[in-house]
Amino acid sequence: MNEIVNPEALLEGKTETFFGACPHDCPDTCSMLFEVQGGELKSVRGNPDHPMTRGGLCVKLKDYEKRHYHPDRLLYPMRRVGPKGSKQFERMTWDEALDTIVARWKGIIDQYGPQAIVPYSYLGNQGLVHGLNGGDAFFNRMGATVTERTFCGEGSCTAWLLTVGPTAGLDPESYIHSKYIVIWACNSVSTNLHHWAIVKDAQKKGAKVVVIDAYASRTAKGADWHICPKPGTDGALAMALINSIIAQGLVDQDYVDNHTIGFEELKERARTRTPEWAEGITGVPAADIRTLAFEMATAQPVGIRMGVALERHYGGGQTIRAVTCIPALTGAWRHVGGGVTQFPVWEHPYKFDVMCRPDLIPEGTRVISNLQIGRALTGEMKLDPPIMSMMCWNSNPVTQAPETDKIVEGLMREDLFMVSAEHFISDTASYADILLPAAMGAEMEDMILSWGHLYLTYNTKCAEAPGEAIPNNEIFRRLAARLGFEEENFKWSDTECLEHYVDWNAPACEGYDLAYMREHGFARLKVGTPDDRAPHKEGNFPTETGKCMLKVEGATNFVAPPFRQMYEGFQPGEALDPLPDYVGARESHTADPELAKRFPLNIVSPKSHYFLNSCYANMEDKQKGQGEQFVMISRHDAHARNILDGDRVQVANGRGAFKGVARITDDVTPGVVVATLGYWRQLNEGTVNSISSAAFTDMGHAPSFSDNLVDVSRAN
Repeated sequence: MNEIVNPEALLEGKTETFFGACPHDCPDTCSMLFEVQGGELKSVRGNPDHPMTRGGLCVKLKDYEKRHYHPDRLLYPMRRVGPKGSKQFERMTWDEALDTIVARWKGIIDQYGPQAIVPYSYLGNQGLVHGLNGGDAFFNRMGATVTERTFCGEGSCTAWLLTVGPTAGLDPESYIHSKYIVIWACNSVSTNLHHWAIVKDAQKKGAKVVVIDAYASRTAKGADWHICPKPGTDGALAMALINSIIAQGLVDQDYVDNHTIGFEELKERARTRTPEWAEGITGVPAADIRTLAFEMATAQPVGIRMGVALERHYGGGQTIRAVTCIPALTGAWRHVGGGVTQFPVWEHPYKFDVMCRPDLIPEGTRVISNLQIGRALTGEMKLDPPIMSMMCWNSNPVTQAPETDKIVEGLMREDLFMVSAEHFISDTASYADILLPAAMGAEMEDMILSWGHLYLTYNTKCAEAPGEAIPNNEIFRRLAARLGFEEENFKWSDTECLEHYVDWNAPACEGYDLAYMREHGFARLKVGTPDDRAPHKEGNFPTETGKCMLKVEGATNFVAPPFRQMYEGFQPGEALDPLPDYVGARESHTADPELAKRFPLNIVSPKSHYFLNSCYANMEDKQKGQGEQFVMISRHDAHARNILDGDRVQVANGRGAFKGVARITDDVTPGVVVATLGYWRQLNEGTVNSISSAAFTDMGHAPSFSDNLVDVSRAN
């Protein structure tokens, strides 16, 4: 629907440069430059003019053109001709593919109703047009089952919104002014590289950098101080910090009195959460907790960068609430470079209602979680009607979702009609009945959502897609036409979508429009500069009271609407504790001693350095950099199991197992093992999510990827 920029240059074979934006699920959303010749993407490089990403690209993206033209790329629509999972497909035309899909869906709707069809997507593409919400309007119009997409950060969102409201908080660029920086449960070197560059610049200016993480990550090794709590105990550390700040008389009482609600109640709640109490839970010495509390209160401005890993155990939401309260207690919000960063996306002027069209959802439409798709597909949920068809795009649940073995069992159903729009025959796509070839970054126009900085970032359609690949939104346009959907949004070009999906009249967009974005590639939102932004210097929190809510009366659990197709029906709704507190992990020696006897090790599954979730895990150069699937284990635990460095080992629990190479290291403490996420199941003997539980955490239906007990043994 959108033409290539400057078709004359394509014919003449000239090399031209165009603005691009990294579409991957990463907070950095790098501004890029595409080098294109004859309609082919020749190379990519970082845009040196972008103040946040500053011309740098991570190891995943720096040769992005190789992904566009990888020999295994899916080029044509395909139908399955062999057993599910066998990767046996034959070419078909687009008309045949779309007609087959529509005929099967109409038959399912006639027999079971539209809720027997389920969409499955996430942030494999972060574009406003082709990303997470790109198919929502289509499936909402169909009346399909609504899916909650809560892989990453959604429990954090619930806790954040309850405490401080939809604020972008501390600007990531303002950390250059911080005197003290706490990076909590975020491996910035591997997952937030450009913010790490700012942190390192601040460190050179004298800022102290503290990393709180359950193992010695690449980021922890670059810190001035690494604090290493046991997995799932960060909430106890946060509550002990609150206790110690109060006990040491370090509260900014003027700020608390004028700009918070619930201090006296929080003070009483924290009274028994002493550093000694927390030491017994976290393993962090009480003296260190007191020192950290003192420094976080007095070394202003203090900036806290929370990672999404902070939510990934049962009490994760309460942990986020406790950490989010700290800058209000210390008055850190008074300063440029002070406060806490969650997702700056809350001040981006995106029009999710226009993207998703929740008004089209039939009343009473049910909701299921993408984390529990295995339970849904296998009949464990006893759904009525059962799921008879699933369409998957921008996601690879066989590697990324928990309870992998259940997902595979469900996808093997012969009566399940599975459609996958993909770049490669991924683990999930291998079970599809129909494969649709999807376009990649340089082959489609979009603006890429950023959840890690305050810039709008434009992506130019400037290269021809190989074969017959088309953008996601074009796939939905064609399906909508065949199904007779007449709403105007199903006929918008990608350009028209961008005109409608951004509130160009918002104060944050003053002076900007789509033409500006095409000319400049990016634009910083008008929400203050990194050198003067202190959004809550005088309170002004976007909560109902205008204050930081240390206590929230009558709160109930919810998932932020953009992660559930903007649907407000069937929210979780459980009553929440009015105050933050420590809530322990579900699987631990304390919570379940009998389980811990069988499976005594906590497993942590961080992101891989060379993969972007499961993207790039099929590319040889990235595999070489990342190395074979591995399991980091302490000398103590390895010795107890007769495991030598380099041995092939099996990690298992009652949900499943996977195999990898043992890396004996001092980077993990006894009782903890680490295996990174993203490896493809078809290239390995299981992957880390084979052992992961699909149980929700305490808020936002978030995943419990770091709330799993396992054991490790030698694998012969």
